[in-house]
Amino acid sequence: MASPGSRRHRGLRVLAYAACGLLLWLLCLVTVQALLSRRLARSQMIQLSSEVAFSLRLGELALEQYPMEAVAELSGLELAKSPPPASPRGVAEAEALHQQLCDQLGYCREVVAAGGGLWVEMVSPIEPIWLSVSLPRLRRWPPDPLSLVLSLVASGLGLSTLVLSLEVQRPLRQLEHSLQQLGSGQEPEPLSERGTRAVRQITRRFNALLRSLEEARRERATMLAGIGHDLNSPITRLRLRLHLAENQPMTAADVAKAQADLDALERITRQFISFARGDGDEVPVQLDLDALLAEVAGQSGLPGLQLRLQPLRAWVRPTALSRAVGNLLSNAASHGQPPFQLALEPWNGAGFSITVRDGGSGIPDQLWEQALQPFRRLDEARGGDGHCGLGLAIAQRAAAAHGGELFHRHAPEGGYTLGLRGHSLSDLVTSQGPAVRPEADRSPRIKPVAPD
Repeated sequence: MASPGSRRHRGLRVLAYAACGLLLWLLCLVTVQALLSRRLARSQMIQLSSEVAFSLRLGELALEQYPMEAVAELSGLELAKSPPPASPRGVAEAEALHQQLCDQLGYCREVVAAGGGLWVEMVSPIEPIWLSVSLPRLRRWPPDPLSLVLSLVASGLGLSTLVLSLEVQRPLRQLEHSLQQLGSGQEPEPLSERGTRAVRQITRRFNALLRSLEEARRERATMLAGIGHDLNSPITRLRLRLHLAENQPMTAADVAKAQADLDALERITRQFISFARGDGDEVPVQLDLDALLAEVAGQSGLPGLQLRLQPLRAWVRPTALSRAVGNLLSNAASHGQPPFQLALEPWNGAGFSITVRDGGSGIPDQLWEQALQPFRRLDEARGGDGHCGLGLAIAQRAAAAHGGELFHRHAPEGGYTLGLRGHSLSDLVTSQGPAVRPEADRSPRIKPVAPD
Protein backbone atom coordinates (compact mmCIF):
# COMPACT_ATOMS: atom_id res chain seq x y z
CA MET A 1 0.00 0.00 0.00
CA ALA A 2 1.32 3.41 -0.91
CA SER A 3 2.25 5.76 1.92
CA PRO A 4 0.40 9.07 2.42
CA GLY A 5 3.51 10.93 1.30
CA SER A 6 3.72 9.03 -2.00
CA ARG A 7 -0.03 9.44 -2.61
CA ARG A 8 0.28 13.18 -1.97
CA HIS A 9 3.25 13.33 -4.32
CA ARG A 10 1.34 11.52 -7.07
CA GLY A 11 -1.64 13.82 -6.55
CA LEU A 12 0.54 16.89 -6.94
CA ARG A 13 2.09 15.39 -10.05
CA VAL A 14 -1.36 14.77 -11.56
CA LEU A 15 -2.33 18.37 -10.82
CA ALA A 16 0.89 19.57 -12.43
CA TYR A 17 0.18 17.54 -15.56
CA ALA A 18 -3.38 18.89 -15.63
CA ALA A 19 -2.07 22.46 -15.44
CA CYS A 20 0.47 21.69 -18.17
CA GLY A 21 -2.31 20.24 -20.32
CA LEU A 22 -4.46 23.33 -19.85
CA LEU A 23 -1.62 25.71 -20.69
CA LEU A 24 -0.66 23.59 -23.67
CA TRP A 25 -4.25 23.61 -24.94
CA LEU A 26 -4.46 27.40 -24.62
CA LEU A 27 -1.15 27.80 -26.44
CA CYS A 28 -2.27 25.46 -29.22
CA LEU A 29 -5.61 27.29 -29.48
CA VAL A 30 -3.92 30.68 -29.85
CA THR A 31 -1.49 29.24 -32.40
CA VAL A 32 -4.21 27.56 -34.45
CA GLN A 33 -6.36 30.71 -34.32
CA ALA A 34 -3.43 32.74 -35.60
CA LEU A 35 -2.71 30.26 -38.36
CA LEU A 36 -6.35 30.12 -39.44
CA SER A 37 -7.05 33.85 -39.12
CA ARG A 38 -6.07 34.57 -42.72
CA ARG A 39 -8.20 31.74 -43.99
CA LEU A 40 -11.14 32.91 -41.91
CA ALA A 41 -10.69 36.51 -43.08
CA ARG A 42 -10.54 35.44 -46.71
CA SER A 43 -13.66 33.30 -46.32
CA GLN A 44 -15.53 36.19 -44.74
CA MET A 45 -14.36 38.57 -47.48
CA ILE A 46 -15.53 36.19 -50.20
CA GLN A 47 -18.92 35.93 -48.54
CA LEU A 48 -19.12 39.69 -48.08
CA SER A 49 -18.14 40.37 -51.70
CA SER A 50 -20.92 38.07 -52.92
CA GLU A 51 -23.49 39.96 -50.84
CA VAL A 52 -22.13 43.35 -51.97
CA ALA A 53 -22.15 42.29 -55.65
CA PHE A 54 -25.79 41.26 -55.34
CA SER A 55 -26.68 44.55 -53.64
CA LEU A 56 -24.83 46.52 -56.31
CA ARG A 57 -26.72 44.83 -59.15
CA LEU A 58 -30.06 45.23 -57.42
CA GLY A 59 -29.42 48.85 -56.49
CA GLU A 60 -28.14 49.88 -59.88
CA LEU A 61 -31.21 48.44 -61.58
CA ALA A 62 -33.49 50.27 -59.17
CA LEU A 63 -31.63 53.57 -59.55
CA GLU A 64 -32.40 53.58 -63.27
CA GLN A 65 -36.11 54.15 -62.45
CA TYR A 66 -36.29 55.49 -58.89
CA PRO A 67 -34.49 58.16 -56.91
CA MET A 68 -31.84 57.27 -54.34
CA GLU A 69 -34.09 57.90 -51.34
CA ALA A 70 -36.81 55.60 -52.63
CA VAL A 71 -34.32 52.85 -53.44
CA ALA A 72 -32.78 53.08 -49.99
CA GLU A 73 -36.18 52.94 -48.29
CA LEU A 74 -37.46 50.04 -50.38
CA SER A 75 -34.30 47.89 -50.36
CA GLY A 76 -32.93 48.75 -46.92
CA LEU A 77 -29.55 49.66 -48.37
CA GLU A 78 -27.56 52.50 -46.84
CA LEU A 79 -26.86 54.88 -49.73
CA ALA A 80 -25.14 58.25 -49.83
CA LYS A 81 -24.07 60.73 -52.50
CA SER A 82 -20.56 60.88 -51.08
CA PRO A 83 -18.66 58.81 -48.51
CA PRO A 84 -17.55 60.21 -45.14
CA PRO A 85 -13.94 61.31 -44.66
CA ALA A 86 -11.43 58.56 -45.21
CA SER A 87 -10.00 56.72 -42.19
CA PRO A 88 -7.03 54.36 -41.85
CA ARG A 89 -9.18 51.63 -40.39
CA GLY A 90 -10.28 49.09 -42.98
CA VAL A 91 -7.80 49.96 -45.73
CA ALA A 92 -6.69 46.33 -46.08
CA GLU A 93 -10.30 45.14 -46.16
CA ALA A 94 -11.14 47.79 -48.81
CA GLU A 95 -8.37 46.53 -51.05
CA ALA A 96 -9.46 42.93 -50.58
CA LEU A 97 -13.11 43.76 -51.32
CA HIS A 98 -12.06 45.76 -54.38
CA GLN A 99 -10.19 42.75 -55.74
CA GLN A 100 -13.06 40.37 -55.07
CA LEU A 101 -15.62 42.66 -56.73
CA CYS A 102 -13.39 42.94 -59.78
CA ASP A 103 -13.30 39.17 -60.05
CA GLN A 104 -17.03 38.65 -59.51
CA LEU A 105 -18.47 41.59 -61.51
CA GLY A 106 -16.03 41.51 -64.37
CA TYR A 107 -15.26 45.19 -63.88
CA CYS A 108 -13.83 47.07 -60.93
CA ARG A 109 -15.58 49.42 -58.53
CA GLU A 110 -13.89 51.92 -56.28
CA VAL A 111 -13.91 50.94 -52.64
CA VAL A 112 -12.80 53.30 -49.87
CA ALA A 113 -12.49 52.98 -46.10
CA ALA A 114 -14.33 55.79 -44.36
CA GLY A 115 -16.39 56.36 -41.23
CA GLY A 116 -15.43 53.07 -39.67
CA GLY A 117 -16.76 51.07 -42.62
CA LEU A 118 -16.41 50.46 -46.36
CA TRP A 119 -18.05 52.48 -49.15
CA VAL A 120 -18.49 51.08 -52.64
CA GLU A 121 -19.20 53.30 -55.67
CA MET A 122 -22.38 52.46 -57.62
CA VAL A 123 -23.13 53.18 -61.29
CA SER A 124 -25.85 55.85 -61.43
CA PRO A 125 -27.26 57.64 -64.52
CA ILE A 126 -27.68 60.99 -62.74
CA GLU A 127 -25.12 61.44 -59.93
CA PRO A 128 -22.49 59.37 -58.02
CA ILE A 129 -23.96 57.17 -55.30
CA TRP A 130 -22.07 55.17 -52.69
CA LEU A 131 -23.16 51.98 -50.93
CA SER A 132 -22.18 51.54 -47.25
CA VAL A 133 -20.79 48.14 -46.24
CA SER A 134 -20.00 47.11 -42.70
CA LEU A 135 -16.50 45.88 -41.96
CA PRO A 136 -16.30 42.14 -41.46
CA ARG A 137 -15.44 41.21 -37.87
CA LEU A 138 -13.44 38.11 -37.03
CA ARG A 139 -15.02 36.00 -34.31
CA ARG A 140 -12.55 35.82 -31.42
CA TRP A 141 -14.78 33.98 -28.94
CA PRO A 142 -16.11 31.41 -28.94
CA PRO A 143 -13.33 29.96 -31.12
CA ASP A 144 -14.03 28.37 -34.43
CA PRO A 145 -14.98 24.66 -34.07
CA LEU A 146 -12.11 23.69 -36.35
CA SER A 147 -9.69 25.60 -34.11
CA LEU A 148 -11.06 23.85 -31.04
CA VAL A 149 -10.69 20.40 -32.56
CA LEU A 150 -7.18 21.02 -33.88
CA SER A 151 -6.00 22.59 -30.63
CA LEU A 152 -7.42 19.72 -28.56
CA VAL A 153 -5.72 17.14 -30.78
CA ALA A 154 -2.40 18.99 -30.74
CA SER A 155 -2.45 19.55 -26.97
CA GLY A 156 -3.44 15.92 -26.36
CA LEU A 157 -0.51 14.69 -28.45
CA GLY A 158 1.84 17.09 -26.73
CA LEU A 159 0.69 16.11 -23.24
CA SER A 160 0.90 12.41 -24.10
CA THR A 161 4.46 12.90 -25.34
CA LEU A 162 5.36 14.76 -22.15
CA VAL A 163 3.84 12.10 -19.88
CA LEU A 164 5.47 9.30 -21.89
CA SER A 165 8.85 10.99 -21.66
CA LEU A 166 8.71 11.82 -17.95
CA GLU A 167 6.73 8.86 -16.61
CA VAL A 168 7.96 6.00 -18.78
CA GLN A 169 11.05 6.75 -20.84
CA ARG A 170 13.10 8.57 -18.22
CA PRO A 171 12.50 6.01 -15.41
CA LEU A 172 13.24 3.17 -17.83
CA ARG A 173 16.45 4.88 -18.96
CA GLN A 174 17.51 5.22 -15.32
CA LEU A 175 16.64 1.56 -14.76
CA GLU A 176 18.65 0.56 -17.83
CA HIS A 177 21.64 2.54 -16.57
CA SER A 178 21.41 0.88 -13.15
CA LEU A 179 21.19 -2.55 -14.76
CA GLN A 180 24.31 -1.79 -16.77
CA GLN A 181 26.08 -0.78 -13.57
CA LEU A 182 24.89 -3.97 -11.88
CA GLY A 183 26.06 -6.07 -14.82
CA SER A 184 29.52 -4.48 -14.74
CA GLY A 185 29.98 -5.32 -11.06
CA GLN A 186 29.14 -1.91 -9.62
CA GLU A 187 26.65 -1.24 -6.84
CA PRO A 188 23.93 1.13 -8.14
CA GLU A 189 21.84 3.21 -5.78
CA PRO A 190 18.14 2.34 -5.29
CA LEU A 191 15.89 4.18 -7.73
CA SER A 192 13.02 6.43 -6.76
CA GLU A 193 9.66 4.82 -7.46
CA ARG A 194 8.05 7.17 -9.96
CA GLY A 195 6.26 6.90 -13.27
CA THR A 196 3.28 4.83 -14.29
CA ARG A 197 2.02 1.97 -12.15
CA ALA A 198 3.81 -0.68 -14.21
CA VAL A 199 7.07 1.28 -14.13
CA ARG A 200 6.78 1.74 -10.35
CA GLN A 201 6.26 -2.00 -9.92
CA ILE A 202 9.36 -2.75 -12.01
CA THR A 203 11.37 -0.20 -10.04
CA ARG A 204 10.11 -1.61 -6.73
CA ARG A 205 11.18 -5.11 -7.75
CA PHE A 206 14.57 -3.82 -8.89
CA ASN A 207 15.09 -2.09 -5.54
CA ALA A 208 14.08 -5.31 -3.78
CA LEU A 209 16.66 -7.14 -5.91
CA LEU A 210 19.32 -4.62 -4.86
CA ARG A 211 18.42 -5.12 -1.20
CA SER A 212 18.59 -8.90 -1.61
CA LEU A 213 21.98 -8.68 -3.31
CA GLU A 214 23.28 -6.35 -0.62
CA GLU A 215 22.02 -8.69 2.10
CA ALA A 216 23.63 -11.63 0.31
CA ARG A 217 26.94 -9.73 0.12
CA ARG A 218 26.82 -8.96 3.83
CA GLU A 219 25.97 -12.57 4.68
CA ARG A 220 28.77 -13.84 2.45
CA ALA A 221 31.29 -11.46 4.00
CA THR A 222 30.15 -12.37 7.51
CA MET A 223 30.18 -16.07 6.65
CA LEU A 224 33.73 -15.95 5.28
CA ALA A 225 34.89 -14.07 8.36
CA GLY A 226 33.02 -16.46 10.67
CA ILE A 227 34.41 -19.60 9.03
CA GLY A 228 37.98 -18.56 9.70
CA HIS A 229 37.21 -17.56 13.28
CA ASP A 230 35.10 -20.55 14.31
CA LEU A 231 37.19 -23.24 12.61
CA ASN A 232 40.45 -21.88 13.96
CA SER A 233 40.03 -23.11 17.56
CA PRO A 234 39.25 -26.83 16.92
CA ILE A 235 41.82 -26.99 14.11
CA THR A 236 44.48 -25.52 16.39
CA ARG A 237 43.63 -28.00 19.15
CA LEU A 238 43.77 -30.92 16.73
CA ARG A 239 47.10 -29.77 15.36
CA LEU A 240 48.49 -29.51 18.89
CA ARG A 241 47.29 -33.00 19.83
CA LEU A 242 48.72 -34.49 16.64
CA HIS A 243 52.04 -32.78 17.36
CA LEU A 244 52.07 -34.20 20.88
CA ALA A 245 51.16 -37.64 19.53
CA GLU A 246 54.45 -37.70 17.61
CA ASN A 247 56.32 -38.04 20.91
CA GLN A 248 53.94 -40.17 22.95
CA PRO A 249 50.83 -42.20 22.14
CA MET A 250 47.46 -40.52 22.64
CA THR A 251 45.52 -41.57 25.68
CA ALA A 252 41.85 -42.43 25.65
CA ALA A 253 41.06 -38.98 27.05
CA ASP A 254 43.09 -37.33 24.28
CA VAL A 255 41.31 -39.42 21.66
CA ALA A 256 37.95 -38.41 23.12
CA LYS A 257 38.98 -34.74 23.05
CA ALA A 258 40.15 -35.07 19.43
CA GLN A 259 36.85 -36.74 18.54
CA ALA A 260 35.03 -33.84 20.22
CA ASP A 261 37.02 -31.40 18.11
CA LEU A 262 36.08 -33.34 14.96
CA ASP A 263 32.43 -33.26 16.03
CA ALA A 264 32.71 -29.52 16.54
CA LEU A 265 34.20 -29.10 13.06
CA GLU A 266 31.36 -31.18 11.64
CA ARG A 267 28.70 -29.12 13.41
CA ILE A 268 30.25 -25.83 12.31
CA THR A 269 30.54 -26.85 8.66
CA ARG A 270 27.01 -28.29 8.70
CA GLN A 271 25.68 -25.00 10.08
CA PHE A 272 27.47 -22.97 7.44
CA ILE A 273 26.31 -25.24 4.64
CA SER A 274 22.71 -25.22 5.88
CA PHE A 275 22.63 -21.46 6.22
CA ALA A 276 24.31 -20.83 2.86
CA ARG A 277 22.17 -23.34 0.95
CA GLY A 278 18.82 -22.57 2.57
CA ASP A 279 15.69 -24.65 2.06
CA GLY A 280 13.75 -22.52 -0.44
CA ASP A 281 13.88 -25.27 -3.09
CA GLU A 282 12.47 -27.98 -0.79
CA VAL A 283 9.14 -29.33 -2.03
CA PRO A 284 6.28 -28.92 0.48
CA VAL A 285 4.47 -32.10 1.53
CA GLN A 286 1.33 -32.65 3.56
CA LEU A 287 1.94 -34.71 6.69
CA ASP A 288 0.98 -35.15 10.33
CA LEU A 289 2.92 -32.38 12.02
CA ASP A 290 2.64 -33.94 15.47
CA ALA A 291 4.26 -37.14 14.22
CA LEU A 292 7.09 -35.16 12.61
CA LEU A 293 7.78 -33.27 15.85
CA ALA A 294 7.71 -36.49 17.86
CA GLU A 295 10.32 -37.87 15.50
CA VAL A 296 12.51 -34.73 15.90
CA ALA A 297 12.13 -34.90 19.68
CA GLY A 298 13.31 -38.49 19.67
CA GLN A 299 16.39 -37.57 17.61
CA SER A 300 17.29 -34.66 19.89
CA GLY A 301 18.18 -36.89 22.87
CA LEU A 302 17.02 -34.18 25.30
CA PRO A 303 16.43 -35.95 28.66
CA GLY A 304 13.07 -35.49 30.35
CA LEU A 305 11.48 -33.80 27.35
CA GLN A 306 7.70 -33.61 27.69
CA LEU A 307 5.55 -33.65 24.53
CA ARG A 308 2.26 -31.78 24.29
CA LEU A 309 1.42 -32.23 20.62
CA GLN A 310 -2.08 -31.66 19.31
CA PRO A 311 -2.95 -33.67 16.17
CA LEU A 312 -2.41 -31.32 13.22
CA ARG A 313 -1.96 -31.95 9.51
CA ALA A 314 -0.42 -29.28 7.25
CA TRP A 315 1.62 -28.66 4.12
CA VAL A 316 5.20 -27.92 5.29
CA ARG A 317 8.82 -28.16 4.22
CA PRO A 318 9.73 -31.01 6.58
CA THR A 319 13.54 -30.82 6.41
CA ALA A 320 13.63 -27.06 7.10
CA LEU A 321 11.06 -27.35 9.87
CA SER A 322 12.82 -30.33 11.46
CA ARG A 323 16.12 -28.48 11.43
CA ALA A 324 14.51 -25.37 12.97
CA VAL A 325 12.82 -27.33 15.79
CA GLY A 326 16.04 -29.26 16.38
CA ASN A 327 17.88 -25.94 16.78
CA LEU A 328 15.30 -24.77 19.32
CA LEU A 329 15.70 -28.00 21.31
CA SER A 330 19.49 -27.73 21.08
CA ASN A 331 19.32 -24.14 22.29
CA ALA A 332 17.21 -25.21 25.25
CA ALA A 333 19.62 -28.05 26.09
CA SER A 334 22.64 -25.73 25.90
CA HIS A 335 21.30 -22.65 27.65
CA GLY A 336 18.12 -23.69 29.47
CA GLN A 337 17.25 -25.73 32.54
CA PRO A 338 14.76 -28.56 33.13
CA PRO A 339 11.90 -29.17 32.82
CA PHE A 340 11.75 -29.16 29.02
CA GLN A 341 8.56 -29.24 26.97
CA LEU A 342 7.79 -29.35 23.23
CA ALA A 343 4.28 -28.19 22.29
CA LEU A 344 2.28 -27.99 19.05
CA GLU A 345 -0.93 -25.95 18.82
CA PRO A 346 -3.10 -24.55 16.00
CA TRP A 347 -2.55 -20.87 15.29
CA ASN A 348 -4.41 -18.28 13.26
CA GLY A 349 -6.79 -20.60 11.45
CA ALA A 350 -4.71 -22.76 9.11
CA GLY A 351 -1.44 -22.05 10.93
CA PHE A 352 0.53 -23.81 13.64
CA SER A 353 2.60 -22.78 16.65
CA ILE A 354 5.59 -24.83 17.84
CA THR A 355 7.08 -23.90 21.23
CA VAL A 356 9.97 -25.18 23.34
CA ARG A 357 9.69 -24.35 27.06
CA ASP A 358 12.34 -24.70 29.73
CA GLY A 359 12.95 -23.48 33.25
CA GLY A 360 15.86 -21.20 32.47
CA SER A 361 16.09 -17.42 32.31
CA GLY A 362 16.20 -17.33 28.50
CA ILE A 363 17.36 -14.51 26.25
CA PRO A 364 16.89 -10.96 27.59
CA ASP A 365 14.49 -8.86 25.55
CA GLN A 366 17.15 -6.25 24.79
CA LEU A 367 19.38 -8.93 23.22
CA TRP A 368 16.67 -10.65 21.16
CA GLU A 369 17.42 -8.83 17.89
CA GLN A 370 21.11 -9.52 18.35
CA ALA A 371 20.43 -13.21 18.94
CA LEU A 372 18.61 -13.48 15.60
CA GLN A 373 21.52 -12.08 13.63
CA PRO A 374 23.67 -14.70 11.85
CA PHE A 375 27.06 -15.46 13.40
CA ARG A 376 26.29 -13.50 16.56
CA ARG A 377 26.78 -15.38 19.83
CA LEU A 378 25.47 -13.98 23.08
CA ASP A 379 28.02 -16.14 24.91
CA GLU A 380 31.33 -15.53 23.15
CA ALA A 381 33.02 -18.11 25.32
CA ARG A 382 31.15 -20.84 23.43
CA GLY A 383 32.79 -20.00 20.10
CA GLY A 384 34.85 -22.71 18.52
CA ASP A 385 33.13 -25.70 20.17
CA GLY A 386 30.60 -26.17 17.39
CA HIS A 387 28.42 -23.14 18.14
CA CYS A 388 28.72 -20.36 15.56
CA GLY A 389 25.54 -18.37 16.20
CA LEU A 390 23.44 -19.74 13.33
CA GLY A 391 20.84 -21.82 15.18
CA LEU A 392 18.24 -19.11 15.72
CA ALA A 393 18.98 -17.50 12.33
CA ILE A 394 18.21 -20.80 10.58
CA ALA A 395 15.04 -21.25 12.69
CA GLN A 396 13.92 -17.73 11.83
CA ARG A 397 14.49 -18.40 8.12
CA ALA A 398 12.40 -21.59 8.33
CA ALA A 399 9.59 -19.69 10.09
CA ALA A 400 9.67 -16.97 7.42
CA ALA A 401 9.56 -19.64 4.69
CA HIS A 402 6.25 -20.80 6.23
CA GLY A 403 4.87 -17.27 6.39
CA GLY A 404 5.44 -16.93 10.12
CA GLU A 405 7.96 -15.70 12.65
CA LEU A 406 10.25 -16.74 15.47
CA PHE A 407 9.18 -15.47 18.92
CA HIS A 408 10.08 -15.72 22.60
CA ARG A 409 8.50 -14.82 25.92
CA HIS A 410 9.26 -14.95 29.62
CA ALA A 411 6.72 -16.48 31.99
CA PRO A 412 5.86 -14.35 35.07
CA GLU A 413 6.20 -17.39 37.33
CA GLY A 414 9.59 -18.23 35.80
CA GLY A 415 10.71 -20.16 32.79
CA TYR A 416 11.28 -19.29 29.16
CA THR A 417 9.46 -20.12 25.90
CA LEU A 418 11.05 -20.06 22.47
CA GLY A 419 8.97 -20.98 19.43
CA LEU A 420 7.99 -20.39 15.85
CA ARG A 421 4.69 -19.78 14.10
CA GLY A 422 3.91 -20.65 10.52
CA HIS A 423 1.14 -21.18 7.99
CA SER A 424 0.30 -24.24 5.99
CA LEU A 425 1.73 -23.95 2.49
CA SER A 426 -1.51 -25.16 0.85
CA ASP A 427 -1.80 -21.98 -1.26
CA LEU A 428 1.70 -22.45 -2.60
CA VAL A 429 1.11 -26.11 -3.38
CA THR A 430 -2.23 -25.38 -5.05
CA SER A 431 -0.67 -22.79 -7.36
CA GLN A 432 2.25 -25.03 -8.30
CA GLY A 433 0.50 -28.39 -8.21
CA PRO A 434 0.83 -30.84 -5.30
CA ALA A 435 4.17 -32.60 -5.22
CA VAL A 436 3.02 -35.39 -2.89
CA ARG A 437 -0.51 -36.78 -2.72
CA PRO A 438 -1.90 -36.64 0.85
CA GLU A 439 -3.24 -40.17 0.75
CA ALA A 440 0.19 -41.47 -0.25
CA ASP A 441 1.97 -39.74 2.64
CA ARG A 442 0.07 -40.65 5.80
CA SER A 443 3.26 -41.15 7.81
CA PRO A 444 6.32 -38.92 7.65
CA ARG A 445 9.34 -40.36 5.98
CA ILE A 446 11.94 -37.79 6.97
CA LYS A 447 15.62 -38.54 7.14
CA PRO A 448 17.14 -37.73 10.53
CA VAL A 449 18.29 -34.11 10.54
CA ALA A 450 20.68 -33.02 13.22
CA PRO A 451 20.15 -29.58 14.71
CA ASP A 452 22.38 -26.75 13.51
